[in-house]
Amino acid sequence: MSLLLYAFLAAALFILAYSVYRYATNSTRKLEVAHKRQEFYFYDDPDDVRKNFLITYRGVMFEGEKYVSVAESSFEVVRVVMDPKRTERIEGLGYEDFLYLESEVKQRYSYAQVEWRSPIKQLMQRKKTREAKGSV
Repeated sequence: MSLLLYAFLAAALFILAYSVYRYATNSTRKLEVAHKRQEFYFYDDPDDVRKNFLITYRGVMFEGEKYVSVAESSFEVVRVVMDPKRTERIEGLGYEDFLYLESEVKQRYSYAQVEWRSPIKQLMQRKKTREAKGSV
């Protein structure tokens, strides 16, 4: 009888430890925690190019759509379209913040050209136009 009780306790402890491990390593939970703390977190499944990635940065959630095509001699993500989940939350973010997000995407997808949807697209174009005029 006591051997059966020990086996049951061992199984219960194993299940408890496994559950705690799965909870601690859950990427979705890490994304939610980083979003609440207004920290940076990149949530992606690089093996599934059809699945969009999420980035949280300074309390704003961004979604990136990946597009695959031929780059050099293999299929790679060559285009990423970024979009904030809630545009009203981007207040206070500047050009440098969006450049930082672009660089983080480029680290993971080196062949990708990053495009932004409105209203960030207009900000990026306006700033790049000003920089081009200033350097001439």
